[in-house]
Amino acid sequence: MKPYVFAIGDVHGMYDLFSQVADYYEPKLHQLVLMGDINDRGPQVKASFLLAKKLVEEHGAVYLMGNHEELLLYFLAHPEDVGQLYEQNGGRQTIESLLHKGAWEEYSPTEIAMMIRSRYKDLVAFLARRPLYYEWGPYVFVHAGIDLGQKDWHKTSPHDFVWIREAFHQGKNHTGKTIVFGHTITPALHGDMMTTDLWHQDYKIGIDGGAVFGGSLHGVIFDTEGIVQDIEYQNLEGPWQPSI
Repeated sequence: MKPYVFAIGDVHGMYDLFSQVADYYEPKLHQLVLMGDINDRGPQVKASFLLAKKLVEEHGAVYLMGNHEELLLYFLAHPEDVGQLYEQNGGRQTIESLLHKGAWEEYSPTEIAMMIRSRYKDLVAFLARRPLYYEWGPYVFVHAGIDLGQKDWHKTSPHDFVWIREAFHQGKNHTGKTIVFGHTITPALHGDMMTTDLWHQDYKIGIDGGAVFGGSLHGVIFDTEGIVQDIEYQNLEGPWQPSI
C-alpha cells in the first residue's frame, strides 16, 4: 500500500481545473482515486475522459463509477427513452464534446448513440468497467455514499453507491470507516449553498466543491491518520449557479 491516497472530486468536464489538481499527483507516493462524474455539464468532457483513462491505464488510478457515467451508459443503450432526461442533466455538453457543437440538434438520440458507440468503443467499454467503491486503510471512497441501514455496507445496492443522498448524509455511520464521497456538492451539505470547503460529519467527508457550478475542485491527500493536504482550485470563469 502506498503511503498516501489522493482523491479528486467531481470534475464534470472542467478539464483545466482537473489538470491543475492532477499536477500534484505523485505516482510513487499516492494512490489516486477519481470520485466519478468526470462527464456532463462542463465544456471539456472529452479531454477530461481521456486524462482519467490515461491515469487509470498508465498509473493505476482508481476511477469510480458516478451517476453521470451511469446515465451516459444508459443513454447509449436506450437513447430514445432517456434522451430528454440526459440533456436536462448536462448530457448535451458531453455529446458535443465527443462529437461536435450542434450535434444534439443535428442528429436524433439514436444516431448520436450509434456514433459514440462506434467512435469510442474503447472508452465506452472502459466506463462500463468502473468500480463502485474503493477501500484504502481506514477509508471507503465512493461516489455518492453507502446504505447505512445495512449491517454490512458492502451489500449497498449498485444504485445507492452512485445515487444516494439524504439517507446517507443523515444516517449514523457504524461502519468503523471514514467514508469519502462526492455527488452532493458541499455547499448543499453545509446548508448555505455558498461554502465550498470540505464537509465533515460522523466520519463522512464530502469533497465535491461544485466546480462546474462556479465552485471549486478539491484534491485531497490522506494518510492513515487523516487529511494531509486539501488542494482546492476555484472556478474563476463562471458565476456561482448552485445545483445538486
